[in-house]
Amino acid sequence: MVFKFGLGGNQEPDLDSVHAQQERRPSADEAVAVQRNRKSVSDRVITGASQITTRQSILPVTLVTILFFLWGFAYGLLDVLNSRFQVALNITQGESSGLQGAYFGAYFIGPLTYSGWFVRRFGYRYTFMLGLAIYCVGCLMFWPSAVKRSFGGFCGSMFIVGSGLSTLETSANPYIAVCGPPKYSEFRLELSQSFQAVGSVVAPVLASFVIFKNVGTDGKSLESVQWVYLGIACFVAILAVVFYFVPLPEITDADMADQAELTTGATGYEDKPMRKQYTLFWGVAAQFSYVGAQVAIAGFFINYFSQARPDLELNEAHRQGAHFYAIAQGLFAIGRFAAAGMMYYTKPRYVLLAFQSLIMVFIAAAIGVDTGDGTRPNWGGLSMLMIVLFFESCIFPTIFTLSLRGLGRHTKRGASFLVASISGGAVIPAILGNVADRTGTRIAMVVPLAFFVIAWSFPIYLNVFKGKELDAYNSSHVGIEDGEVDPDSVVQKRGSVVEEKDLEVGHSEFGKFN
Repeated sequence: MVFKFGLGGNQEPDLDSVHAQQERRPSADEAVAVQRNRKSVSDRVITGASQITTRQSILPVTLVTILFFLWGFAYGLLDVLNSRFQVALNITQGESSGLQGAYFGAYFIGPLTYSGWFVRRFGYRYTFMLGLAIYCVGCLMFWPSAVKRSFGGFCGSMFIVGSGLSTLETSANPYIAVCGPPKYSEFRLELSQSFQAVGSVVAPVLASFVIFKNVGTDGKSLESVQWVYLGIACFVAILAVVFYFVPLPEITDADMADQAELTTGATGYEDKPMRKQYTLFWGVAAQFSYVGAQVAIAGFFINYFSQARPDLELNEAHRQGAHFYAIAQGLFAIGRFAAAGMMYYTKPRYVLLAFQSLIMVFIAAAIGVDTGDGTRPNWGGLSMLMIVLFFESCIFPTIFTLSLRGLGRHTKRGASFLVASISGGAVIPAILGNVADRTGTRIAMVVPLAFFVIAWSFPIYLNVFKGKELDAYNSSHVGIEDGEVDPDSVVQKRGSVVEEKDLEVGHSEFGKFN
């Protein structure tokens, strides 16, 4: 077995083997039934999962959606811990960004090495279990870190948590995107990630009632942090066992190559080497810039609140800031559900362009507005920043699914690059934190604004140059009914050519006997 950095091993099927298997393609029912044996499946084998219907996808998609809630919860706690450690461990805003650096740094390493290789070698089920196991270990490490009051220990623990969650994302995001009819790919991932946003709402609420209420007489106790992460570790361990027993249909790269050829010819699909997948790489750059900017805003939201409320003592400002951050995350969750509903009826590329444009409008307002003049509460700027979170809601999952369109046999490898781009969250918050130490958090928000502009180029590119291809996927009938094939698909055309050749051979043979 060859191990290659960034490639996940050479597991991709070649098109000749895919075409040979298309002559006797298993049904989607067979793909669902075979997973009751809980065996890993070669990535070169067509399992029939390329035509999974909406009805057949409901159970696996629902189970995987639980994972989205889990890392939404972990992400919500990360942002709260950022401000908590500033007080409890006497560190600066720039130093506290080390948490984001550790958490999102793991996203750069995992998908391009072990987790990318693992999902291609052993499939989605066992990658889910691996991610949960690593996540569990990271949560357990918070206990000794809190006992020793070691910020380095917390960063190390957060790196392990990030390693587990990046492994989950390497498998869960593409699984949701491909498990079911391609027509609803963006809608499925948007809806599932809405529950991630719910987890991000629950976490700061829990923090405001548990972590910030049990801080000791000097405001520096970390005991509640220990118990919160111990509880998460126990739940995650149980969930890993559950995933071993549940029936999850495996979806291979051969299935994705098959699905790409079953889908309408208007997509302009053609099999190209990975190095020529330009839309994917543009999506990776956009995702890196967007995620880094989103994480920077979330990580320093409570700091923005504290500076917007000069009338409050610091501990009280952080406690109330956690409440307002929960409200902002509530807007984020509402935005995801709203975007999912919009994508069910309109083109996802339009939704992406509109939401990203409005992000820049409101982040600019959050920078420029100061209704308190530095002495009174700045409710105007704070409200603008909260609205930014509403419009951030749909960006990540939409960039993810639109970047995967048409990758075929490169789908898992492409997903690994997209998940690795989440490592932008390790870079941009550090820039923002150090700028904020010098200029204040409100003015420092120009840092995420600059990266939002970079991410904005992607929906412009899609709408100007890729609209027809993307819209064709939303018109596809594959997976809508059992055995459905689009009439102008590559498979349908190839079948017609084969029938014509067979007919010519028949006429020739008939002529010999006359």
